[in-house]
Amino acid sequence: MMSGNRRRTSRDRMLADMATVRLRGQLEKLAGGGSEHEVQGTTVTELLKELEATHGALEGWILDERGVLRRHINVFVNGELAEPNTAVSAGDKIEILPAISGG
Repeated sequence: MMSGNRRRTSRDRMLADMATVRLRGQLEKLAGGGSEHEVQGTTVTELLKELEATHGALEGWILDERGVLRRHINVFVNGELAEPNTAVSAGDKIEILPAISGG
């Protein structure tokens, strides 16, 4: 008989080492309609590069051709506005928001 504790699989351990990235607006659509993604990286830039590599349709929308965060994209780590070199840890909540503008 199995106890209430289940054994952690390698997939469980891998997901525990990842941050949760939440996309909004057009970015969500480009990622196939999923708003939340588990992504691994130690900085915001690493995480964004991995996100673009995983979801090819996002390429060029978040990072420019030099791998630099685009001006109109805001990234928050655990609710705080983040810079490209901001450290990211397992379990962090990342929000990627395109800036809203209009006339």
